[in-house]
Amino acid sequence: MKPTVSVVIPAHDEAGVIGANLDALLAGTEPGEFDVIVVANACTDGTAAVAAREGVRVLETPQPGKAGALRLGDAACRVFPRVYLDADVRLDAASVRALADAASRPGVLACAPVPEWDLAGVGRFVRRVHRVHDRLIAPSRALAGVGVYVLGEEGHRRVFPLPDVISDDGYTDGSFTGDERVVVTEARSVVRPARTVRAHLARRVRVRQGNRQLARLGRPARSLRAGALRDLLAAREVSVLDVACYLTVLAADRALTWTRGNRTDWGTDASTRQSRP
Repeated sequence: MKPTVSVVIPAHDEAGVIGANLDALLAGTEPGEFDVIVVANACTDGTAAVAAREGVRVLETPQPGKAGALRLGDAACRVFPRVYLDADVRLDAASVRALADAASRPGVLACAPVPEWDLAGVGRFVRRVHRVHDRLIAPSRALAGVGVYVLGEEGHRRVFPLPDVISDDGYTDGSFTGDERVVVTEARSVVRPARTVRAHLARRVRVRQGNRQLARLGRPARSLRAGALRDLLAAREVSVLDVACYLTVLAADRALTWTRGNRTDWGTDASTRQSRP
């Protein structure tokens, strides 16, 4: 059958998770329903071998960098709409179908699912930080930070060829306004946040570097609403202890970002989602 949607999955050293995620993606699909391309970029593990299966095309490149892998996979796509999926994010077939349906609606150029957070193995301190961070960005979340975004043919022309940016989802989100991008409530992506404070800080520093890069490209990240943290406390959505943990990590985050301010890497990596801001 002719594919109904193409799915591009850039993967850098994701042998530990990509097999199960591909199984979830393809479960219940008809043969050939999804055109799935995994791009194993600069892998030092068995990502390509684990990903190889019926219904999946695996491309390998020695060149590191998520943006380059996305371009390579995109060039191999057969149809629109196109789903761009992080290798460590789980997305099932029903969600893909819901996203593809939304992307075909008049006026919708891009869409994304609602994220669900897999907090297994996350320490208590980091859970508190994540609770605050997630509630702060949820009102403005669209295409960025959920591990998946979908482009129709017209939306694709806005984004590709994708430049060598750290935050591909942030760049994509900034390519659209208003109702051109939608969140599809019927679709869910299962996202694994950082498990430790160190991992969270590493991710946040990279996010800030990516946001600075987007600002230089004329696509600044959306800012938090003034008073948002205070309002969360007033509504009892988070506790004082949650906020204390969040502010402690925020201070460390900004200090690390400042010390690395002149070391922004425009073309590397791989699979870190860009939760903004």
